[in-house]
Parts: sequence; structure tokens; C-alpha cells
Amino acid sequence: MSARAEAIVTAGLRPERFAGGGVLANSRTLVFITLAILVLTGFGFRVAGLSAEGLSEDELNKLNAVADYRANGLTGANGEHPMLMKALQATSIILSEKWNSFVRPENRIAPETALRLPGAIAGALSAILIYLIAAELFGVEVALIAAALWAFDPMGIGFNRVAKEDTFLLFFFLLANVFWLRGQRVAESTNRNPNRYYWATAACYGAMVASKYVPHFMAISWCYYWVFQQLPETRWRLGKKRLVVFLAITAVVFLILSPTVLLPETWRQMGLFAGGKRVSHDGYEFMGQLYTQRLADWLNGIPVYFYFVFTAVKLPLLTVVGFVIGLPLLFRRKLGDGRYFLLFWFLLWVVAFIFSGGKFTRYYTTVLPAVLITCALGIQFAGRWIAGRLASFASPKHYVPAALAVIVVAGAVVSSIQAAPHFRLFMNSLGGGMEWAGYYFPHDEFYDASMRETIAAIAGRAQPGARVASESPSLASYYAERSERRDLVCISLSDPAAVSQLRPGDFIIVARGRRYFSNDSLITALRAHSTPLLDLKLGTVPSVKVYQLDQPSLDALLGASR
Repeated sequence: MSARAEAIVTAGLRPERFAGGGVLANSRTLVFITLAILVLTGFGFRVAGLSAEGLSEDELNKLNAVADYRANGLTGANGEHPMLMKALQATSIILSEKWNSFVRPENRIAPETALRLPGAIAGALSAILIYLIAAELFGVEVALIAAALWAFDPMGIGFNRVAKEDTFLLFFFLLANVFWLRGQRVAESTNRNPNRYYWATAACYGAMVASKYVPHFMAISWCYYWVFQQLPETRWRLGKKRLVVFLAITAVVFLILSPTVLLPETWRQMGLFAGGKRVSHDGYEFMGQLYTQRLADWLNGIPVYFYFVFTAVKLPLLTVVGFVIGLPLLFRRKLGDGRYFLLFWFLLWVVAFIFSGGKFTRYYTTVLPAVLITCALGIQFAGRWIAGRLASFASPKHYVPAALAVIVVAGAVVSSIQAAPHFRLFMNSLGGGMEWAGYYFPHDEFYDASMRETIAAIAGRAQPGARVASESPSLASYYAERSERRDLVCISLSDPAAVSQLRPGDFIIVARGRRYFSNDSLITALRAHSTPLLDLKLGTVPSVKVYQLDQPSLDALLGASR
């Protein structure tokens, strides 16, 4: 075995080095059983009450795209995003309709559940991929802790429960690197041909780009690869010919899984999106302050510390502590070469997301596994350090690392149980606890979750043809139709021409997270001159106020809109 191969094995491929002599690390059966329990339990968290929240406007766009595909074949509907996730959602919706045709009404699958189910499945299965990556890099003990943290993390669960592309992007990124790192091991420590692992990596990257247009995530793998290319003893080398084949496989798989990219309408939609013309709002509320939400605003947009605040307040407290302990370890040579993979993961994610002016918390999905693996390293280090301090006690010290890991994972479980089914509202004690839910990131925490109940309440009170003003008019129209009130006229609160047509008896929906520069003065005037007709909550957290206009409140609203 070459010196390089031996270094890789020492760094992360011998489970017994990391298991502290534990039985679990030496038993594939026990590892398999543990992973199965984590996946099934994690899936239970992700799928339970999946329709407890109404659709967001973004999710409605996916539902409409699926309907368009079914009615007209492949089209450029929702073309600013690739097709793979929408194809999976179409399959889920078709299967749910077939199920619903055979069961009683109370057992039918809601459209919200059918649309979100593929993401919940991919999110639960990602625990296996996180385990496999962490096991290659740092050993079984760290891998099991990281997989458990992912399975039960309230933010990970919350992100997987919305019908957006980030979960699928992460799934295929992780799967690609499972094959990539396995190819490294085969090339360095065996005489077998690693080509099949390279081609599998390329295929997964094609699927990743077919999930979301972020091909720059491939740079994480390539940076890790190039770190070793100047070492003479390195055997992990692709060469020019295999690199060309790699890129060709990626392109072919992408086209197979997202053929709509060949349509001119798709390119038109992507152009509109890239130019910021598909952004339907002019601001984002963060910690009570409004900021512009355009990608090109860079440092003038949402502050660069946005995701640092998210890390501090939205992850379970013990997870945050473990991450703080583990992060400095990534700069220690004793940790082995696997640390470079995490460092590149953090670095390139920061470059892509920290400095752009437009941010959403769901973008954190793709770096959360790296945070949790780093936390697992911190837990392992802290457990062994504490065990070392208990050297005078012969027996208890052997159980300290495992006990510490169980405590941290249990903290995540308790956090998720307390937050369910509204996981995105979770707030740790550093952020003020659940009393402060909805303060830091209201747009992403509420995400239109109460619109279904809001429209249902209005539908029972509104006169025929009443206008309903909100910042999600298409979503309001969708739920008005489901409430059998197609007569309701749903308009945008940020449209001055539409607002000028409001009359006494019409309704205004003021949803938390939908405060923008364009409607801030109107909302302020409305609160000063009117009392809410309805005050809805998401769980225990206030989420929506509904106003029914009278003449004084209408006059105040129209005055503020001028």
C-alpha cells in the first residue's frame, strides 16, 4: 500500500479508530439496524402532519407546473427551475389520486401531502448518505452521530417538508460524493478499476443539476480532488480522457432528467429569473428590519451575517455547542485529510450564498449536513476529552463519548417534538425560545402556511364578489376555489391600481413574513385605524391578521397608498 493510501486509511477508513472500542462500530448488522431506525424515525417526523400547513405561493407554482405537464405535455411551466423534482411530484400526485379513488374521504391524501411527499422521502434517505460520507472521511462513530442529528434536526425536517428544490439538490450532491469518495478509496488502496465510481458520480451530478441549477456545487468535489494531485504518491487521478467522459455523462443525464431545458420558453423563463424579473416582492424582513432581496445587491442586500444568526438561533442548542467545538478541529492535521472536504464545502457554500444580496433560509439545507458532521466531530472530541479527565475511574470513562452523543441527539429529538408539526418555527434558547418564533426570519418561518385557514374563514363571511387583498393573490385564489368561493376577487396589496378599487366590506390579509417596502405604509395605516376581524395562529404563534374594511379604514388605506 502506498504512503498516500495508508494516510487515507488512517484518516478515515478504519472504524475501530473512531469507535473507542465500542461494539457498534465493529458490527455491520448493528450499524445497519441503527441506520434503518434513523431513516424510518426521521421519515416519520418528516411525513407526520405533512398537510398541517397550507401551500406557499412557491409550492403552488410547482402544483401548477405539474398540472400543466399533465394537460399539455412537457412545457416551459415554472421553467426557471429544472424538471426532476416536478416529475417526481407529478408521480406522487397521480398515485395519490388513484389512492383517493379507492378509499373513504377521511383517508384521502391531501394535495399538500402529495406534493411534499417526494421531498420528505429524499430528506429521510439523506441520513444514509450523510453516514456514508462521514464514515469515509472520519469513521463510523462520527458518521452515526451526524446521521442521527440529521434525522432529528428540526430545521432539516422543516426544509424537507416544503416542496422546493433544495432537498433534491442536497440528496444528489451527497449521493455523488458517496461515489466520489469511494472512488478515491478504491484508487488509493486497491488494484481495482475505480471508473464505475467516477461514472456514478457524474450521473448523480447530472441529476443534481436537473434538481436545481447550481452546477458550481461540483467544485466542492473537484477542489478536494485537486488538493492531492501534486503529491507524487497519489493514485487517484482521472486524466483528460476520463474527465471528458465524466462531463459528458453529467450532461447526458441532465438532459434525460430535465428535457424541458431544450424548450425556448424555458430559456425565456430562466432569463427573466436571472434578471430579477420573477421576484414578486421588493424586500425581506429580517429581525424586524426590511432589506432588499435582489441577488445583485450583494453587500447592500440582506446582511452577510444572516446565516450565522440562523446557525446560532435555529439549531438545537447542544448542536450549536458541538459545532462550535468541532469547527476549530477542522484546522488540525490530526483529524486527517477528510477535513479538507468539509473545509471546501463550507468555503464554496459561503462564497455562493453569504455575499449575495438575496437570501432565504432554505438555502441553508445544502450546508446543514456539513454543520452536523462538524458537530459530530466536536461531540466525539468532547466525549474523549471528558473520558480522559475520568482516567482514574476504570469503567465509566468508556461510556462517556457514547453518553454525550446520546444527550446531544436526544436534545434534537426533544426540539423536534416540541416544534412539530411547524418545524420551521423552532427557536432555541439563544434566540429567545419559542416566544420569539417568527421574529428573525418571518418569511421563511411562516411561508404562507396559514393562507388555507385564512381564506376558509373569509369565505364564510364575505359577500358575493368581495375583494381580498394580500401579498399572495394567486394562492388566495387557489384556496378560494377549494372553498367553493370562485366569486372572490383576490388582488395584490402591493398593486396601487387594485387597492384603489377596494370598497367597504372587502378584506385585507396581513400575513407575517409578507411585509415589504411596497406595502409597509399601508399595513401601518391599517393597524392604526382598524381592529382585526380575525387573528389566526400557526400552532401557538400569531401568523395572520384579517381586516374587513369600513369607510374610515378604507380612507386611511387609500391615503397611505397615494
